Amino acid sequence: MAARVEHLVTTGTFSLDGGTWDVDNNVWIVGDDAEAIVIDAAHDADAILAALGGRALRAVVCTHAHDDHVNAAPALADATGAPILLHRDDLPLWKLTHPGRHPDGELADGQELTIAGTGLTVLHTPGHAPGAVSLYASELGTVFTGDTLFAGGPGATGRSFSHFPTIIDSIRDRLLTLPPETVVRTGHGDTTTIGAEAPQLDEWIKRGH
Repeated sequence: MAARVEHLVTTGTFSLDGGTWDVDNNVWIVGDDAEAIVIDAAHDADAILAALGGRALRAVVCTHAHDDHVNAAPALADATGAPILLHRDDLPLWKLTHPGRHPDGELADGQELTIAGTGLTVLHTPGHAPGAVSLYASELGTVFTGDTLFAGGPGATGRSFSHFPTIIDSIRDRLLTLPPETVVRTGHGDTTTIGAEAPQLDEWIKRGH
């Protein structure tokens, strides 16, 4: 059976630089009836386990290590035996949330993850966070962008570990080069497409945020 994409929204908080905000997060499950991966284990491990429905979890993949994207990762990994995968450049952020726990494996640019016979290519897309990655599944016509690219613009870069020119470079060079029909599945909010976002690049640069 071909891999499919399932969507779960979980609710909690995001904390950084002394502030805390209420957030809704997109959790993405990619797999078939037998096995799956979870992209961004946010807030509620029990809800994610319920959505998995007993399927073998092969990996907990972190697009970046802001606490709202990784706060349920250890509990989900412990419940399933799945490894937590994170880009090494986001270890400083990870340690803010899980100081006594290390990820089980690293994500690297160009790495290929395979689930249910479907490949996902890791694209290092820093800017929102140093180790932010996107996951491109060409066979599914989709890219999982975490908080790098949203419907309507780039992710926030006003807090520690982030950098606006870097996120613009990542989006322009790594994401907007994908086919325009590629569905963009984001860390928060609605999906979009590469074709819908590409014409706005110059406007984002002018806004500078």
